[in-house]
Amino acid sequence: MAEPCPVLLIDDEPAMRLSLAQWLQLAGFRAEAFETPEPALDRLSPDFPGVLVTDVKMPRADGLTVLARALESDADLPVILITGHGDVAMAVEAMRRGAYDFIEKPFAPDHLTAVIRRAAEKRRLVLENRQLRRRAGASGIEARLLGTSRVMEELRRDILELAGTAVSVLVHGETGTGKELVARCLHEFGPRAGRPFVPVNCGAIPESMAESELFGHEAGAFTGATQRRAGKLEHSDGGTLFLDEVESMPHSTQVRLLRALQERVIERLGSNKAVPVDLRVVAATKVDLLEASDQGRFRADLYYRLNVAELHIPPLRARPEDIPLLFDAFAGEAAGRHGREQRPLEPEDVEALLAHDWPGNVRELRNVAERHAFSVGRSGVAQLLRRRPVGGDAAAPAPRALADQVDAFEKRAIEQALERCRGDIRAVMELLDIPRRTLNEKMARHGLDRQRFLPRG
Repeated sequence: MAEPCPVLLIDDEPAMRLSLAQWLQLAGFRAEAFETPEPALDRLSPDFPGVLVTDVKMPRADGLTVLARALESDADLPVILITGHGDVAMAVEAMRRGAYDFIEKPFAPDHLTAVIRRAAEKRRLVLENRQLRRRAGASGIEARLLGTSRVMEELRRDILELAGTAVSVLVHGETGTGKELVARCLHEFGPRAGRPFVPVNCGAIPESMAESELFGHEAGAFTGATQRRAGKLEHSDGGTLFLDEVESMPHSTQVRLLRALQERVIERLGSNKAVPVDLRVVAATKVDLLEASDQGRFRADLYYRLNVAELHIPPLRARPEDIPLLFDAFAGEAAGRHGREQRPLEPEDVEALLAHDWPGNVRELRNVAERHAFSVGRSGVAQLLRRRPVGGDAAAPAPRALADQVDAFEKRAIEQALERCRGDIRAVMELLDIPRRTLNEKMARHGLDRQRFLPRG
């Protein structure tokens, strides 16, 4: 279990100090109460994992002074002010200077704990982001591929192991999972980093132009070819060629590509001169290429040439623990680019993020995070997720019965656990904290087969 969030409470009134500390302890926080600010401020540091709560009017200090000193230790520290009726103007000024929130007396204890929980969640995300950036100082890849889940740790490890080699790699993942980013990491963390990284979207090239685009052409090779042009393979010499949506490549082009990869030479259209190329190929697909080759939709010999090593990028729904962290990072980037203050995630925002299926994966998450950074008023993540993008289907789905929603959530939770644990039933039992018989019954009811989640091979 996670450690209770520490809360430092400053109040000069003994009765208020004691009652609030006891209430926070019962609410699950690790509360420490102080009569004066100095001992509490001495406890603060950039790595302090909790929240500071302080009264505004005290004999030896006021709220603005305490706030300023607290933010000197860490500008991102959540500071919550407790104010009397006459102190609201000061509290508003404190918010302008960086306070997280203020609560006006008299207040319900439940309201205080709700505000502290939101502040604690924000603090957790800030510290997790910092930890990733610190770890990035060693290898750099953690800053490119964010996530603390086991599947992302394994993916980063596999990328670093393959980056130093020259083998061809096939990257498999759903739309929006970041296949090009993985390919760039394979290039940038390997010996070819100083040479070109050349991306080619095979699905976006007209079939009539595919060979010219990849292999280049001589002047006069076809109508409109007024001068010599190097193709993508030639331009990749010494570096990495990234073939995205490789399943879309025409069959005639597949034949020429296979020959070029085998012999490491190319011929421009309209030329008989062989041009040697030294390149590494990383291909990406969202379909099962082996199945496509069995069905005659993709050349089997090219598949085996491309798939010397294989990387699978997990969909976002398979690593739910990374979703709030990624969202906060993307929203922070968007806010920072345009000089806006980052909006904190509320508990209901996190709940909406975790309940969403994310069919567009990380690409969709980034879009929602950027819209969240620029949204006005108090519209939350749930409202953003209900809105359709421009040009999309404007008809919202009909609300489902509560029982159906609960069933869907339960099935998704078990699927995510099976994916995370790679079909290890004992690990799933521990992760979900349910007995074997209950898990078997629920898997049978939802039609979930353990074999589907076992590692390939």
